[in-house]
Order: sequence, then structure tokens, then C-alpha cells
Amino acid sequence: MQILNIGFGNTVMVERIVAVINTGSSPARKLKEAAKNQGKLVDVTEGRRTRSILVMDSNHVILSSVQPDTISQRIQALNPGYHLAEHYSQQKIQTGETV
Repeated sequence: MQILNIGFGNTVMVERIVAVINTGSSPARKLKEAAKNQGKLVDVTEGRRTRSILVMDSNHVILSSVQPDTISQRIQALNPGYHLAEHYSQQKIQTGETV
């Protein structure tokens, strides 16, 4: 179990993160509003500007004031040997597709 700092001493489990997205798009705003209506919105910005949205596997949406790139770098620092391209190649091998 790896814990990721998402700002102001707040942490999440890395394994539970589905996506880290930027807040600038209309779909991101709609996702935020839908989570609020369902009671699954968690705001950890401490009153600051929301810079990233974390989507969790439990359908919770977490608002953070940390940039998405910074969160990605922190995840990469926790898993230095993990690269998305390697995961994709491994998936193709397991399904029998040619790489």
C-alpha cells in the first residue's frame, strides 16, 4: 500500500486512483458536479484554487490544489520502475496480440 500526498497533509492510496485530470474542460466540471450531487465529492483544496481532479475506483472525486503534473511526478517517484508503455506492451503479450 502506497500513500500519495495530494496537498496540505491529505493523502490517498495510489492503488485506488483511476485518473488524475485537469480542471479546465467542460467534462471535468460536469464530473465534479455529478459527484457533488451523489455525495461523492471530497474537497481537499483548503479554499485554494482547484488544479486537479482525482477519480477514485470507488467513484469518489477528489479536488486538489496540486497540479496534475506534480501528482503524476509523485506517483512516478513512488513507482520508478513502472512505465505505461511497458504495461501496454505486457497487456498485448497477455492477450496474444503482436507487439
